Amino acid sequence: MTDRSTGAIAVRRGTPDDAPAAAEVWLRSRKAAMPAIPAPVHSDDEVRHHFRTTIAEQRELWVAVDVAGSEVVGLLVLDGADVDQLYVDPSRWSRGVGSQLLALAKQQRPDGLWLWTFQANAGARRFYERHGFAAVEETDGSGNEEQAPDVRYAWRP
Repeated sequence: MTDRSTGAIAVRRGTPDDAPAAAEVWLRSRKAAMPAIPAPVHSDDEVRHHFRTTIAEQRELWVAVDVAGSEVVGLLVLDGADVDQLYVDPSRWSRGVGSQLLALAKQQRPDGLWLWTFQANAGARRFYERHGFAAVEETDGSGNEEQAPDVRYAWRP
């Protein structure tokens, strides 16, 4: 496994053992981001199951781990050229964890990346634009589970 240590966290490839902690980061982050993003449409237990059976087993999971306490504080899920998930524990927002995860995604996919975020999530939009992503498509949300308007971003080196 690859470790990339910088400061107080290390980013490494996630394992099935990381799925429960990654799911908890996802849940805390999503809930803390409301109302800028819609509430999750799946129960907490469904999210935990999805992380165990799909994210950890069928996707490329990366985790940001607190070096001092070994706690998962962020996650990145890559699915081909798509950034499928990028979440940071609210206690670590604005501390560079998301930037480190996104830098890793660019390193892993040097030919380019795609991702979706909600149009109303101004903080995420600023974050991605600051990191070189450009909005390439907006939708009314009819194609996502939350039925909320979203925007597709692309990064090309």
